[in-house]
Amino acid sequence: MNAVESRLTALGLTLPEPAAPVANYVPFVRSGDQVHISGQISLGPDGLVAGRLGAGLDLEAGQAAARLCAINLIAQFKAACAGDLTRLRRVVKLGGFVNADPGFTDIPKVINGASDLMVAVFGEAGRHARSAVGVAVLPLGAAVEVDAVIEVS
Repeated sequence: MNAVESRLTALGLTLPEPAAPVANYVPFVRSGDQVHISGQISLGPDGLVAGRLGAGLDLEAGQAAARLCAINLIAQFKAACAGDLTRLRRVVKLGGFVNADPGFTDIPKVINGASDLMVAVFGEAGRHARSAVGVAVLPLGAAVEVDAVIEVS
């Protein structure tokens, strides 16, 4: 077992089967030494975490939803690299979108749920640039969506 798989096990995480696209796009594109992963919504083993932060969902629920997005990003990355997570050289950037009430301002803290997991799984290579944006609605009513750019070897 490699270091990344060991970290996943230590965190008690099992990667799901990568989700199929829900519209006319592909789950990831490899271009040169980068993999661009399409937005992954807050879908976990218990179903979709849906709703609006600040109007029914609190910060803790948002962070958990963002963590689910990160788990789904890692699953897509694993598929993009034929199962070899050690090919990750760097998480370059995460783009985070939060279904938020207009008065909810903790958008960056929500996306920390995804950022923190990337660092926990990939160590220093998991540190990344990021955007965190509040939006009026997300696909399927999801609470959070996160996309990624990852450098590969």
